[in-house]
Amino acid sequence: MRQSVLLRRVLLLGLFFVVLPCFLFMMLNLPSTNSKSEREDFGRESSGLVKNNGHTSDSQKLNVIEEGTEGIVYKDESFHTPVVRINGSLGKGGLVSDGDGRSKQNQSTTIETKKVSAEVTREKIWEMEDQVIMAQAYLRFAPPGSNSHLVKELKLRIKEIQRVLAHTTANKRLSRSALQKIRQMEATLFRAQAAYPDCAAMATKLRAMTYNTEEQLRTQQNQASYLTQLVARTMPKGLHCLSLSLISEYFGLDTEKRLFPRGNFVEDPQLYHYAVFSDNVLACAVVVNSTIFNSKEADKIVFHIITDSQNFPAMSAWFLLNPPSPATIQIQAIENLKNLPSNFTSSFKFHYLGDLRFTSRFNYLRFYLPQIFPSLSKILLLDHDVVVRKDLGELWRIDMEGYVNLAAEACDNTGDSVNRIKTILNFSEPVIASKFDGDTCIWAFGMNLFDLDEWRRLDLTDALHKWLQLGKEGQLWKTGILPIGQMVFYNHTMALDRRWHLLGLGQSSFRVVSELELERATVLHYNGNMKPWLEMSIPKYRVYWVEYLNYNNSLLLKCNIHK
Repeated sequence: MRQSVLLRRVLLLGLFFVVLPCFLFMMLNLPSTNSKSEREDFGRESSGLVKNNGHTSDSQKLNVIEEGTEGIVYKDESFHTPVVRINGSLGKGGLVSDGDGRSKQNQSTTIETKKVSAEVTREKIWEMEDQVIMAQAYLRFAPPGSNSHLVKELKLRIKEIQRVLAHTTANKRLSRSALQKIRQMEATLFRAQAAYPDCAAMATKLRAMTYNTEEQLRTQQNQASYLTQLVARTMPKGLHCLSLSLISEYFGLDTEKRLFPRGNFVEDPQLYHYAVFSDNVLACAVVVNSTIFNSKEADKIVFHIITDSQNFPAMSAWFLLNPPSPATIQIQAIENLKNLPSNFTSSFKFHYLGDLRFTSRFNYLRFYLPQIFPSLSKILLLDHDVVVRKDLGELWRIDMEGYVNLAAEACDNTGDSVNRIKTILNFSEPVIASKFDGDTCIWAFGMNLFDLDEWRRLDLTDALHKWLQLGKEGQLWKTGILPIGQMVFYNHTMALDRRWHLLGLGQSSFRVVSELELERATVLHYNGNMKPWLEMSIPKYRVYWVEYLNYNNSLLLKCNIHK
């Protein structure tokens, strides 16, 4: 008996000494495996072993996270303390490796914490804004003049939340007092909901508030647009001073000295004739100076500046005191033009009353170029808000092939529908839909070469008058001269490369113009409200305009006009 017991003990001890090394070998080698499937198996087995031994619960399971090929991260979700294995080493609270690795991990954790904090704050801000709206809606349910405890409390909570919102930003953590005010507002809204349980009435009230808010926004947008246009059209103090000084200079000259030289060249059809219509002295000065400075044949240039009788003395005095040599210049007042139709002023006012952008007579003179310049065959029209950066002489050598208008298109080759005539003409009107293709690209005013002989032959001025008459009978186009131009010169316009004419330098909402585009462009156009002579201009683009003015001029210095 004793021998059998002794034999069993020997066998058990032998089995123990065989199994123990194998078990230790497995335990030492399993964690060092690098394959994803093996790690997952090991994680499951480990979790199962721990659970079976009763040392953890479901809320304390260890999650296995793969971190590249460097090691394994075990994260205890209960305590949020990462346990990291890097090349066989374990540690808590960060990567157990060299100093750089620990620093990067800490930086990453800090950035992530900030992002989460900012997101939480942003959600709280939205919650407070919604609370204010709901509180205001409940206040509207109260009878007029009501001074009940609930009404007083709602008003108090609204003021408190608004005060918190005024001092809160998304990157700033909310204080305890702010969170307390949010909870207080929640409690007040809960009481208001109990006092006013009619959900249908609340929904109706909220819809009415939304409608009123949208109407107020629309009104404010219209007012802002009007004021912006007013600022753009208002003469700055410096320009007003300059005009008065120039008028004084003009009437101080003898009569014979008020005449411009080379008067016999103004009707020579062999020269290069440029037209500018404006009442802005500095704008015209920049157009003239930049064109002449960059021209290879400046002596062949003739400028025709048309202004109004009020600004005629100042405009004349500027160019008499600053002659654009070697070019020729002629200045006329619009009131003295003999060939304009008698109803010129009233023809274009039916759509645009009250809109300052479209009430200027200078905008519409371009449709009467053949009548204004009866002896000329061609003329290049420049808007007063452009700068010429390169020689324009090549334009005069282009064969226009029977087209009337030479202009740069506003579309690109991406197929977008933004700058197509369907966006400015009313294609719901049959007369428009039958005459035009809505996908036709819009071409731009600002720099246009017109063949006046071909214009006269086609009698496009008569076509203009027909469209104006139809426009009085219905809304055929959006406001402005651009839609009228697209209709009058439809199928009569030759497209120029867009590098000739760069648009949008006076618009803050326009696409970003690259330095390469600016350098390649022949003409820079400051179309929009942010004109380069205004304080609201865009500095990045204004530098190209100011280089063509001599700010050391005594009159500019006197009127405090500077770069």
